[in-house]
Amino acid sequence: MPSRITDYTKYFSDLAKSIKASDVRELLKIVEQGGVISFAGGLPDPRTFPKKEISEIAVEVIEKYGDKALQYAPTKGVRFFIETVKEFSERHGVKVNPDDDVIVTTGSQQALYLVARTFLNPGDYIVTEEPTYLGMLSALQGLGVNFITVPIDEDGMRTDILEERLREAKSQGIKPKMIYTIPTSHNPGGTTLPMDRRKHLMELAEEYDLIVFEDDPYGFITFEERDVKPLKTLDESGRVVYTSTISKILSPGMRVGWVIAHKDIVAKIELVKQGVDLHTPSFTQYIAAEAMKKGIIDERIPFIKQLYREKRDAMIGALQDYMPEGVRWTRPIGGMFIWVWLPEDINSREMLTIAIRKGVAYVPGDAFYPRGGGHNTMRLNFSYPSIEEIREGVKRIAESIKEYRESKKS
Repeated sequence: MPSRITDYTKYFSDLAKSIKASDVRELLKIVEQGGVISFAGGLPDPRTFPKKEISEIAVEVIEKYGDKALQYAPTKGVRFFIETVKEFSERHGVKVNPDDDVIVTTGSQQALYLVARTFLNPGDYIVTEEPTYLGMLSALQGLGVNFITVPIDEDGMRTDILEERLREAKSQGIKPKMIYTIPTSHNPGGTTLPMDRRKHLMELAEEYDLIVFEDDPYGFITFEERDVKPLKTLDESGRVVYTSTISKILSPGMRVGWVIAHKDIVAKIELVKQGVDLHTPSFTQYIAAEAMKKGIIDERIPFIKQLYREKRDAMIGALQDYMPEGVRWTRPIGGMFIWVWLPEDINSREMLTIAIRKGVAYVPGDAFYPRGGGHNTMRLNFSYPSIEEIREGVKRIAESIKEYRESKKS
């Protein structure tokens, strides 16, 4: 009898061996066991899901578009959805140029993966904020890219430091290819780039001939007014690749996102996507298009904004009430996250064990630093927990800080 294989390591590719588990995904496993207030995931509040309307649309889609909605679709996407998302984007201030095209992706996470593989080779340099989105770091795993990182402050990417880093790279003969940024309601930072910095970023992209990859999942749910046009709207040379999603404004479970970019870029992304999943599910594309067409999303957005504003205010209030001296945080104008800077003597990853024991989870900030750092930072999500859970959870984190410091003294 042949013996059963007990270790498959020698069979795995170098890529499979190099991939690390997502901190967020691992934390969600703990949270699912119950008894833990979660500030870890970026989950929308289920009350924002228009379940009745989606149910009605799903039936209508089967009856009206059944032969197409249940069939294979072009890799680029269902034409009905593509045309509808162009109208929806324009209506919400996202410029779609005549030479632009749209490709539908299986959530915006796939857009990150596809764009990364369309543009980046091993050894290429990419510019990101520091911290940056964990999902982008996951999408870049195995590509062998190098990072040029730019710190954030309460207003997002420090474009003055971006200019310094680009100048320094040029002096060293380094030619970055792309800037990846979440300029509005940053994840994890919760920051929003002011208009003067947006213009400066675009000027630098022109000067140094960079592709700008704008990730905009939260631009539809800003709950404070500010002059923050998408970078895509400031683009005059076709260098911005823009991506967004219905995950925060309709349903993440439907897994529908999109990329808007010059048609030549979209054509190349389409070829890359063909080898990944052929196409995004036709059925959910039709449902999402009808939800946009019927105004269901537009009608829902004010409720989402109000709900998340109340939760943000509750979290900021709790941070003010419970956090010890030396802790500071961002004040987001939208989105789902607050970024917290702890005093230097605190390691948020080490402290997480204490926090989970006390019944609260957060994401240690070092997970969002591609080149290391951020040991004294954390990301807190306010969109999913209730206001009561927000206050209690922040209180438990404050208690964890106290216990952590006491443990270091002993």
